[in-house]
Amino acid sequence: MKIDHVSLTLFAWDGIPPTKYHAASRLDSGSSALGLLRIGTDSGIIGHAFLGSATHTAVNDGPGLIRFLKPLLMGQDPLERERLNAALWPWSRLISVRSIGAVDVALWDIAGQAAGMPIHRLLGTTRHSIPAYASSAVLPSIEAYAEEAQRFKADGWAAYKIHPPQHPPTDIKVCQAVRAAVGDDYTLMLDSTWSYDFPAAVRVGRAIEKLGFLWYEDPLHDQDITNYVKLRQKLDIPIMATEYPQAGLESYAPWLLLQATDYLRGDVAVKGGITTLVKTAHLAEAFRMTYEIHHGGNSLNNVANLHVACAIRNTTYFEVLLPDGAHKYGLAQDIVVGKDGLVHAPTKPGLGAEIDFELIGRKQIAVLE
Repeated sequence: MKIDHVSLTLFAWDGIPPTKYHAASRLDSGSSALGLLRIGTDSGIIGHAFLGSATHTAVNDGPGLIRFLKPLLMGQDPLERERLNAALWPWSRLISVRSIGAVDVALWDIAGQAAGMPIHRLLGTTRHSIPAYASSAVLPSIEAYAEEAQRFKADGWAAYKIHPPQHPPTDIKVCQAVRAAVGDDYTLMLDSTWSYDFPAAVRVGRAIEKLGFLWYEDPLHDQDITNYVKLRQKLDIPIMATEYPQAGLESYAPWLLLQATDYLRGDVAVKGGITTLVKTAHLAEAFRMTYEIHHGGNSLNNVANLHVACAIRNTTYFEVLLPDGAHKYGLAQDIVVGKDGLVHAPTKPGLGAEIDFELIGRKQIAVLE
């Protein structure tokens, strides 16, 4: 089997609600563009992936994928993923890691279809369902957080994670209000999105320790390893870092060597695909660490994330970023959280997702080949 076709269809994503998680991760325009990557083979199998998100238009990343990565793929055996993955990574100097991740996801989609089984089966299934948690946007008031958390608890979701206003005294009040609203036994997490200096990170961390939060995510600048080491020594609550920077397997090494985080973190978009996620999850397992998978920025990336979550032993939850309208687009049937609070593993070969080709055709902007 050889790759004989690589193309990227850019399509419009309109009507996205204004959304904010951090000053550098916000959407005000209401529109973006995704890319549908097709990797075709001479056997007739086509692997698919989405490129882009509500905040990272594929118009920026798509041309580099076609210019630099397509020549590396043409004529190659798509099942030789390790060799191809090694060939793609040096080009991260010129193209985005998101582009590498999209190619890797599409290659895994081909492999699953060729084997006639879901990707998580190829990886080695460890579970057929996983609890979902709701992951808030930055909300307009303390009361809005409390009301939203109560709603998801009532709907059976396993946990609620707060993206706070990023003002430490207010953030503590938000956490206190949410804890009071959901009770002492409901699982809560805080993701401060790299917004504190060290003293503020200690102050907020000590407050949520007392409130019984499960983990404390990204309180400091994403590469401030020195202060993460100090913070971990000050606090008892588990620290979660390593979601960023956008880099592959090697980026985790200093965090492990310096013992700067309790959990490792990643998703197919910002870490370069399923291949990197599986390797880093197994690396974390060797250190008896949890590997929590981040939301992947678009619907098909999250299907890929779900396959990995169902194949590794050392993860606990499936993240669902809110609101849905800023993260779900392009599938005929998106991932659904059941009334039991669970997301179930895909059952069809490859990614096993039903892409909405009719919508993509209507919203087509350009085809890059």
